[in-house]
Amino acid sequence: MSFSIKRLLPHVLILIGFVVVSLAYFSPVLQGKKINQSDIMHYIGMAQQQKEFAKTTGEETYWTNSAFGGMPTYQLGAKYPHNYIKKLDLALRFLPRPADYLFLYFIGFYILLLSLKVDFKLAALGALAFGFSTYLIIILGVGHNSKAHAIAYMPLVLAGIILTFRKKYILGFLLTTIALGLQIVANHPQMTYYLLLLILVLGLSYLIDAYRKKVLPHFFKSVGLLTMAAILAVGLNATGIMATQEYVKESVRGQSDLTINPDGSLKEVTTGLDRDYITEYSYGILETFNLYIPKFMGGGNYEDVGKDSETYKAYINLGASPIEALDAARNAPMYWGNQPIVEAPAYVGAVIIFLFVLGLFLVKGRLKWWLVGGTIFSLLLSYGKNFGFLTDLFIDYVPFYNKFRAVSSIQVILELCIPVLGIFALSRLFNDFQKDEEKLKALLYSVGITAGLAIIFLLFKSTLFDFEGLRDDQYISAYGQPFMDAVIKDRKSLMTTDTLRTLILVLLSAGTIYLFLKKKLSETLVVVVFAVLILFDLVTVDKQYVNNDNFISAIKVDKPYQPNQADKEILKDKGHFRVMDMSTEGQRMPAKAAYYHNSLMGYSAAKLGRVEELLEFHVYKNNMNVLNMLNTKYIIAEEQGQIFPYTNTEANGNAWFVSKLKVVADANQEIVALDSLNTKTTAVLEQTVQTDNNLKTTYQVDSIASIQLKEFKPNYLKYESNNTNVGLAVFSEIYYAQGWNAYIDGTLTPHFRVNYVLRALELPIGNHTIEFKFEPQVVKTGSNVALASSVILVILLLLGVFYEFKRRKANA
Repeated sequence: MSFSIKRLLPHVLILIGFVVVSLAYFSPVLQGKKINQSDIMHYIGMAQQQKEFAKTTGEETYWTNSAFGGMPTYQLGAKYPHNYIKKLDLALRFLPRPADYLFLYFIGFYILLLSLKVDFKLAALGALAFGFSTYLIIILGVGHNSKAHAIAYMPLVLAGIILTFRKKYILGFLLTTIALGLQIVANHPQMTYYLLLLILVLGLSYLIDAYRKKVLPHFFKSVGLLTMAAILAVGLNATGIMATQEYVKESVRGQSDLTINPDGSLKEVTTGLDRDYITEYSYGILETFNLYIPKFMGGGNYEDVGKDSETYKAYINLGASPIEALDAARNAPMYWGNQPIVEAPAYVGAVIIFLFVLGLFLVKGRLKWWLVGGTIFSLLLSYGKNFGFLTDLFIDYVPFYNKFRAVSSIQVILELCIPVLGIFALSRLFNDFQKDEEKLKALLYSVGITAGLAIIFLLFKSTLFDFEGLRDDQYISAYGQPFMDAVIKDRKSLMTTDTLRTLILVLLSAGTIYLFLKKKLSETLVVVVFAVLILFDLVTVDKQYVNNDNFISAIKVDKPYQPNQADKEILKDKGHFRVMDMSTEGQRMPAKAAYYHNSLMGYSAAKLGRVEELLEFHVYKNNMNVLNMLNTKYIIAEEQGQIFPYTNTEANGNAWFVSKLKVVADANQEIVALDSLNTKTTAVLEQTVQTDNNLKTTYQVDSIASIQLKEFKPNYLKYESNNTNVGLAVFSEIYYAQGWNAYIDGTLTPHFRVNYVLRALELPIGNHTIEFKFEPQVVKTGSNVALASSVILVILLLLGVFYEFKRRKANA
């Protein structure tokens, strides 16, 4: 027992250290403050209605009316029954946000390196290098929490896989199952997909190695176990996965029924996202050096260059006061790459890059090749349209690749691989597998490559680069060429300063290793020195972009919106209607209207595809017939800085009877027909819908026919109708077949889609009660699968513990 405690003590101390470091970096959380994240502000607006519903009723709604006319909540933090893997995740994230994610970065990477038999001191060092990688900190600053969440569990999944291939079958299987279950519960399919790509690279390296060593049976046994682990991990998350899979077909990431653009031109037919949309954020080939030199390309879109900068002087020369010039210089356009928006450089670290290069010479075998392969693979794919051949190949032929945008984010793979190989380089330095002469030669080559590259940039930067950015013409038009000349001088200065910084860090790192090889420094002292170098290298860059200034009082984060006069006026109306916010504030905060009202707008990368198309074809063009059919009762407008609510008295209401059906051949004709359709009297639908529902094309509507909304909740609507004829009722609610059921007098009755996005129902003669209930079968089915998977996992865990106990007892 004492031996086990002695073995565990270093790990416990390191975990405590990770907690301390996480809280130290995000120290304002200890004062009760929260980080101001733009994406989370949007999420709060989008999710407010479902949260209020749950708070009021104690029930979960899987549909919200608050954004884009209505949509499922599957991507808005929906809570599912029997989601026990989520409870485990919440237990692991016990620290205040975002310190919890930083802690997960550390612990996952630490366990990965331990699974690779790295000494715990080096494993801790590697965890710091991974966790403080600039990109991983930046995404916390802007609120990409689900992305950070998913990335944090990536190393843990790899640890389970590696343990399995190391013949630690039980431990590897259980760790892979739990880690992958946690990774999936983070609900960022793009990061899970990228993890799968890295796993394929890892698996290929193990397959080649197994073939060479003639141990293929072990390889396939491991693959079989890992496949079972993956199936069980998916089962633990069955509800979320099934709901997302069902929804994605109807979202903007699914295949559109349209073959035309809003201007009538033919659109590219694709089963996923538009090619230009996928590659909009393509990493520049030259930007590769940002991984090694933080401000090689100027840093982020806007940098604080200070009072001593040429940009500050240029503003003074343009007539700005010193205060105005200083304020402008805090947001100088330093980035000169081609991506639309860059918050900060994706800096991996000069020290860790140097160690990575050293690892190329010192580390041998399958480990090096899957890490190098993963690094190169992710780098090439991150280039997107700048490396069109490979990108087009993946978009066209690799399953699901066209479902994701921002291809540059695949660099999370190299941000994981580089520190692993870098730490392994130190591990190889400390062992006796290679002679000191070989280590010195590797050191010489590494210094030559890394320091040599920095020296070339210092000497020839003006010859090699023009320092011209994507939006420079706009600044020239606004401020003149002398201003841009000043900006370019500052860009050169930033590159020079950071290149010198990188060179010094490389030389210090190389010098430390040299002294170790010459027996002047101990192994422990080398680890300490590199801990200092890595922390200085990364944290000083991180703090430029995410620091204490990003934190504000908790109340401002939890309640980020304040109602303006228009909001207050609209909130007096307790009816069921929609609001369109056209004010400047609404454009700046697109989810604000969703926080208070049932909005036509919102903020989501996974909105319903047909709703997005309706917005593009008609709503953004202010087609009042379409706004009327969506029951847009209020439009928040702005004149001369004054915001006011315009009341649209022509809104169609919650439901109405139409006298005509306009039947068209396809979706193209249906959405185009809305351009001039009188939606109060006529509905348009596709021929197949009319045929499937055996509908007439004309209906008699007399003066006493009525249909009124009597009760409404996000997931339930109740109407009462009166009609002396068979009538066709159109409802100003978004059609979504996978969950919404219609009942006439308690009897389930098929409803159908009209006007491209709305629900319709044929009603018999007389007085009737109509109910719409959101009853997604996918939630019920998925919850049962999740429960069964959780039970199986618990049984396997108990059996694994019992087996390990018996094994140790037998060996005692």
